[in-house]
Amino acid sequence: MHNSNSIDPDSAYLVYVGTYTDLVGPAGRKSEGIYVYRMDPETGRLTYASVAPDIVRPSFLALHPSGRYLYAVNEVADPGGGVTAFAVDPQSGRLTFLNQQLSHGSATCHLTVDATGRFVLAASYSSGNVVVLPLADDGRLLPASDIVQHVGAHEAPGAPKAARAHMIIQDPTRRLALAPDLGLDQVLVYQFDAAHGKLLPHATPRVSVQAGAGPRHLDFHPSGQYAYLINELDATLIAYAYDSAEGRFQALQTVSTLPEGYAGNKSCADIHVAPSGRFVYGSNRGHDSIVIFAIDPGTGRLTLVGHELTQGKTPRNFGIDPRGKFLVVGNQDSDSLVVFRIDPETGKLSPTGEVVEVPAPVCIKFQIPHSSS
Repeated sequence: MHNSNSIDPDSAYLVYVGTYTDLVGPAGRKSEGIYVYRMDPETGRLTYASVAPDIVRPSFLALHPSGRYLYAVNEVADPGGGVTAFAVDPQSGRLTFLNQQLSHGSATCHLTVDATGRFVLAASYSSGNVVVLPLADDGRLLPASDIVQHVGAHEAPGAPKAARAHMIIQDPTRRLALAPDLGLDQVLVYQFDAAHGKLLPHATPRVSVQAGAGPRHLDFHPSGQYAYLINELDATLIAYAYDSAEGRFQALQTVSTLPEGYAGNKSCADIHVAPSGRFVYGSNRGHDSIVIFAIDPGTGRLTLVGHELTQGKTPRNFGIDPRGKFLVVGNQDSDSLVVFRIDPETGKLSPTGEVVEVPAPVCIKFQIPHSSS
């Protein structure tokens, strides 16, 4: 049910929730599209605001740097995958459909808006490719300016593609684009040409991980000196020192995301470094938990803090609010958003008691409301 208690609109965060619109959850409901909530920045309480309906599988979301536009993938299995653009009402957060473009891939599962606000970069899982879509001045998507097929370093020409592009983001300098590929067990590194919307070869074209690890999502420390990669298949997290001048990753440490002795299903999904830079969090599907590590600011190395059960099934993505006070988990297979308070000293999570029903939640994005002036 929707929480309808009011929250001061001037101080509340906007929270956008991407979903799978074709799954029927435990309560027998199917998602209507992208859900918009308000969040009280002091209590973590969520209030339903609106929904953008009739969008096919808008699983992953990205906000424009201006806050005026939101983009969603359309994660469909056939080659007709795409990206949809919305205008954002600056106060209510309500989404208005603008247009769609093909992603030239299947199962498009992740996207990001570049720092200049002029391009959307998207990754397609099943087809193993990445795409750059230019943006018009009014936020609409234009046809692709570049399409790059991932290929393994030793893949023979004409061989079946093993690539499974799972994410594409920019590094802290915004000069490079990084794409973890679960199938290739690599993070592919591109120079991003922001003048022409092109992904160009880089001197260090790929970062390889342990075979079978399945790299999925990557996040950077606020200092830009460290990066953290979560691996879906072997449930590990790798800490790297990052050389932004060269775009090079030096592995510092590999740690398990699961409790010692756990022998059940394992499948990691998402990773986020806290805004403070003191902690990093990862989601465990199967164990249905968030793993918490403390980050040594001098070395980037990790120390296990513990695990917090997500009070639901299959924690897919999660979000941390801009001030680092709350963590919101989307439990995909139990149709729930669950809010946890973050202890600023220990990094531990404690449930606030706030649980909201949302069908098949996948992605959670926060935004501070913009004034209309």
